[in-house]
Amino acid sequence: MPQLSIGIVGLPNVGKSTLFKTLTKKQVLIANYPFATIDPNVGVVLVPDERVDKLAELSKSKKKIYATVDFVDIAGLVKGASTGEGLGNKFLANIREVDAVLYVLRAFKKSDIVNTQNEVNPLKEKEILDVELILKDLETVNKRLDGLIRTNGIIEAKEKEVLQKAKEFLSAEKVLIDHLPASATPKALQAGDFTEEEAEIIKKYQLLTAKPRLYLLNGIPEEAEETLRRLDSSGQNNCVVLDVAQEYESAEFSKEERAGLGLPAEPGLDLLIKKAYELLGLITFLTTGEDETRAWTIKKGDTAPVAGAAIHTDFQNKFVKAEVVFWKDLLDAGSYAKAREQGKLRTEGKEYVVKDGDVIEFKHG
Repeated sequence: MPQLSIGIVGLPNVGKSTLFKTLTKKQVLIANYPFATIDPNVGVVLVPDERVDKLAELSKSKKKIYATVDFVDIAGLVKGASTGEGLGNKFLANIREVDAVLYVLRAFKKSDIVNTQNEVNPLKEKEILDVELILKDLETVNKRLDGLIRTNGIIEAKEKEVLQKAKEFLSAEKVLIDHLPASATPKALQAGDFTEEEAEIIKKYQLLTAKPRLYLLNGIPEEAEETLRRLDSSGQNNCVVLDVAQEYESAEFSKEERAGLGLPAEPGLDLLIKKAYELLGLITFLTTGEDETRAWTIKKGDTAPVAGAAIHTDFQNKFVKAEVVFWKDLLDAGSYAKAREQGKLRTEGKEYVVKDGDVIEFKHG
């Protein structure tokens, strides 16, 4: 599976570019006025993982390779972007291919940062962003429906029916992800929502409102308490409260320095990445040896051959068996040989479902 990618959306001056700069250590233009970010910025971020560090030490690996996340930052949206306000919504096409969308919402009260809204209201900002993404999706759906009406093929009848259904939801200003049978929406689906088959058709179009969403409330917990309570009431557990300016200033601090300043030991951005993994149902397995120790991202529930394909297609197509040990058990044992003696290193077949933290050696024909 390719690495995880997340698109960042928000109104102007809510902290998007500061967040992006903190994440990637890239020097992007941060200015205290709307539309400072014109071109889409893409930054690759390493996923912090102590398991990689410890296993590399055990194996005396020459290299350490962490999992990565792509963050795509686009220009700030404003109400009416889809009808040409501000810079228009043309930049939304730049996040068409991401796995999830991160809404950055302003919860901070600082009056010296220009606010394009009349008030600090994260829920109102969320509504504005929802509408702009809905309108962009409507544009995509209408374009495809026009094409299908012209060709009028029998095979395309089901597709036409599903797109028409999507159009009805979008026209009623409904976000599609809330009506898809996805792991990101644990609520019981209502009558009339999309079936698994329909969801597969929807997926082909990479519609923005069909992507899982994360909410980052930029401010301190006291400022975001009420919004957090209301957003979290859906049970999706997809909200993070983060003081982006403080994260930017403390980005290079060690754990000890963070503790000395009364900051949490774990940077908030690490929590954000973990939350994204949870939301998308992703886990990590590891490989380790003298050459390298490496983290690999796969879907929760993947079997050993499917996980092996992340390394090389031969590992799936010519799979024979997998030698598996939990990372902590391998560290405690001190070597593969001792882990085998203790019965911690197991031989698994094609049906084995990989667990987060498994260290695997694949055997193939």
